[in-house]
Amino acid sequence: MAAAKENVSLFFKLYCLAVMTLVAAAYTVALRETGSLGRFKASISENVFGSPKELVKLSVPSLVYAVQNNMAFLALSNLDAAVYQVTYQLKIPCTALCTVLMLNRTLSKLQWISVFMLCGGVTLVQWKPAQATKVMVEQNPLLGFGAIAVAVLCSGFAGVYFEKVLKSSDTSLWVRNIQMYLSGIAVTLVGTYLSDGDEIKEKGFFFGYTYYVWFVIFLASVGGLYTSVVVKYTDNIMKGFSAAAAIVLSTIASVILFGLQISTSWSLFSCYHGRASPL
Repeated sequence: MAAAKENVSLFFKLYCLAVMTLVAAAYTVALRETGSLGRFKASISENVFGSPKELVKLSVPSLVYAVQNNMAFLALSNLDAAVYQVTYQLKIPCTALCTVLMLNRTLSKLQWISVFMLCGGVTLVQWKPAQATKVMVEQNPLLGFGAIAVAVLCSGFAGVYFEKVLKSSDTSLWVRNIQMYLSGIAVTLVGTYLSDGDEIKEKGFFFGYTYYVWFVIFLASVGGLYTSVVVKYTDNIMKGFSAAAAIVLSTIASVILFGLQISTSWSLFSCYHGRASPL
């Protein structure tokens, strides 16, 4: 008797194909950058496992990014969404300022104007006026503004620090990513078990990981690698413009894929997060 044919969705097939393609491409690029598989392994052994100093150096942005994410969450819990979005965009001029101070660069008047225009544009796109709600949540605005200030400073410092490390040595971009992500994984695991340790022990670490969750993780991973390439070969200011372009593209994709109607009476902030709410 012939075995029953396994029912596999087209989405999962495309996902597997995309992963295989990108892994193969990354493998080829890694070999080109290091010359051969043997040299790539030697580079990993020398710069990752044989160089604790370099691991510590790259653990700095990992820890700072972890602080940034937690401060952003704390700020969002204590500020209105609109206030949070406006103040959080200060990370764009903060990044420019860190670039000047930490990398000894100078920005022209036109570049500074472009930075603040980008900051204002992203603020307008993500603006969502506060709406009345039946759920009463106790908020501490002072704590929220303090947390957002720390998050803004962390964002600017970590991004420029990583850029400085990337451009101050000939170490492979891929090795630098591994160095930073190893410490990032360690920090994230500690935080995960501290906050949800009991639930993880009961249901398992990968409980709730659907195909869509894996796909989002995959996109975030590719986005992280893309970001490091942008920082390596351009700078963090260009990364900010790239993030702004991503908002535009995600809005266009929402129109094409979900039939989203764009007008002056709809909030693009909601569109960006996959939902539309009338103002």
